[in-house]
Amino acid sequence: MRTTAPPVLRRLLAALPRPVLTGLTALPWGGMSLISLYISVLSGIVLSLQYDVAEPFYSTATLELIIPFGSFWRALHYFSSQAFFLLLVCHFAAILVNNRETIFNRASWIRLTLSLPVAILLLFTGYILRGDATGMAAGTIGEHIALAVPGLGPLINNLLFALSTGGFKRVYANHLIGLMVLGGWCVWPHLRRYRARWRDHAGLTLILLATSILLTAPMEPERFGMLHIAGPWFFLGLQELLRYIPPFWAGVVVPSSLVVLLLCIPLQERDKNKNKKSFYLRGILLWLAVYAVLTVRCYLWVKG
Repeated sequence: MRTTAPPVLRRLLAALPRPVLTGLTALPWGGMSLISLYISVLSGIVLSLQYDVAEPFYSTATLELIIPFGSFWRALHYFSSQAFFLLLVCHFAAILVNNRETIFNRASWIRLTLSLPVAILLLFTGYILRGDATGMAAGTIGEHIALAVPGLGPLINNLLFALSTGGFKRVYANHLIGLMVLGGWCVWPHLRRYRARWRDHAGLTLILLATSILLTAPMEPERFGMLHIAGPWFFLGLQELLRYIPPFWAGVVVPSSLVVLLLCIPLQERDKNKNKKSFYLRGILLWLAVYAVLTVRCYLWVKG
């Protein structure tokens, strides 16, 4: 397998048996991510029919009583959404390891890369719409970060959140329509090259169904008297970073730096691009390592 990965990544990959590495990178991560998204959208439609933006926590808590098999549908939406994002990340990792980004032109690669922040916003707004302790914490932090953007803060907040002035209406509209349309635009060039068929992902579908039957989606009531409330799991590193640097740098500049590194990766397989690609991959690995440490620190701080 040909790769221009940096030495630290090459050593990690070399530690895996060649059949295991070949099998992992050959898995249809993109197709599995897309199937998970389909399941998330279908289950979300069922839930949205009973969701009330005026009473987010109450309507979410009573979904299990109002909708037939409500607990199953809420769990299916939650776990399929998590699977969609994690499998999308795996898809990007497989692309970079296999050098398969050469099939894209620059415009298509930019749009596919932008699907990552869109996917994070979809997950993030989903947490907010729960209206529980985690959702309210996420919404408050997200609104403060948006308002911290110099000059454009109020506009960005009104576009994405506007929780303090409009309640959950803006977040609800973005979660159901705005971000879905934007995400579809981001991945459309990729989808034109690849089709995900349900029969090819029956195992994943059964796993998501079984998980949703056996496990309950999290729901946290307001926790009065607690000084520290954690946001979503993927948000913990950013939440920890907010303790050390201003919101604009922690919530906008640092996350954007990862997107910039991905956008700058050379797409053509030429010798003069190998060192350049290795540089950006090192930056991505360093970013992920630091964010993982921050996530663990935040988790221990909140639980402690």
